[in-house]
Amino acid sequence: MDRSILHCDMNNFYASVECHLNPAFAAHPIAVCGETEERHGIVLAKNYLAKGFGIITGEAVWQAKQKCPWLIIVPPHYEEYVKVSRAARQIYYDYTDMIEPMGLDECWLDVTGSRRYYGTGEQIAHEIRERIKGELGVTVSVGVSFNKVFAKLGSDMKKPDAVMIITPEHFREQIWPLPASELLGVGRATAKKLHALGVHTIGDLANYPCDCLRYKFGKCGEEMWKYANGLDISKVVTRNIEDLDKTAGHGITTTQDLIDASEVWPVMLELSQNVGHRLHVYEKKATGVAIDIRDNTLFAQQWQCKLPYPTQSASRIASTCFELFQGSYRWHHPIRSVTVRAIRLVAADTPYQFDIFNDAPVIEKEEAIDRVIEDLRSRFGNSIIRHAVLMNNEKMPGTDVLHRQVLMKGV
Repeated sequence: MDRSILHCDMNNFYASVECHLNPAFAAHPIAVCGETEERHGIVLAKNYLAKGFGIITGEAVWQAKQKCPWLIIVPPHYEEYVKVSRAARQIYYDYTDMIEPMGLDECWLDVTGSRRYYGTGEQIAHEIRERIKGELGVTVSVGVSFNKVFAKLGSDMKKPDAVMIITPEHFREQIWPLPASELLGVGRATAKKLHALGVHTIGDLANYPCDCLRYKFGKCGEEMWKYANGLDISKVVTRNIEDLDKTAGHGITTTQDLIDASEVWPVMLELSQNVGHRLHVYEKKATGVAIDIRDNTLFAQQWQCKLPYPTQSASRIASTCFELFQGSYRWHHPIRSVTVRAIRLVAADTPYQFDIFNDAPVIEKEEAIDRVIEDLRSRFGNSIIRHAVLMNNEKMPGTDVLHRQVLMKGV
């Protein structure tokens, strides 16, 4: 029996949520990004009107403004994105409990066993599409196929607010003419290597000798060949999006190079505040931290360590990161950018047994202060309360500038 796999991808997710929150945005090109005063704000998402001007995700805000001078810049509201993501999953659960999230805005659904109750995979897809739009105010593209790879491909092929069916009988005519880079697992570097082999389309990949692909790319080569030939048999892995979240991080490029540790500390303090905020939003605690340091020659180094106990505390994350930095960085060159990450996340309500080296009352006071700061910032914005060391700090960008966003990545 053929499976019915759906891949639901909410269109231009961040920007769509912002337009729903403020309907006046819908008639204008908008981009979700950080503040624009500094040198490395980037576009996190854009609506279709902005896309029409050639604006792309990941480019610098100043580049986007050159393409569209009247582009409306909107700061990210992660709490709202999480709310909509959770609400969408509740809709999916009305049709199946076999749901595999792929970030906040994408999910695979196995509705094979639901067809006797709700109709064909195509009918279920259309019903979900209409409910998402009517109940949540955003649109979704749904790919329907007999495996996960083609379902994902289908949701990419037809946007926005659409359903695309890829069948066992007709997938060769439907997808083989597409560029090989459209296939799941074929990144930019792999696509270049395939191009050098004369493989330009998915059909070329499907008809290339599997043994040769295995020789060139190892196991990944064999998987690409199977994907192109419709032989993916991977299951929809039932789990909650919160189970996927392994890291939460925030990074910036400073407006001027940092020349000593006293200049690094304020940066880590502010970055940790943003990381702590995300941990609260996602109801997570960190059991470790990691730092990424890039010097002014663009050489990057990374270090990580365990935390003494699971925490959401921004101050604890900052102090641990700074200790790690002081014990690791050798100052051969000034520093250009800093990233702070909370790693090995666990649910906030996970029980933990303190040992004799942990002072529980002190920890509780520390976390209470952080909760107050978090509450103030959530209600009145990030600028309502700031660390004194950041006042008039000419090397520190605005608090919402995003050089590199590492928002809850899955393994």
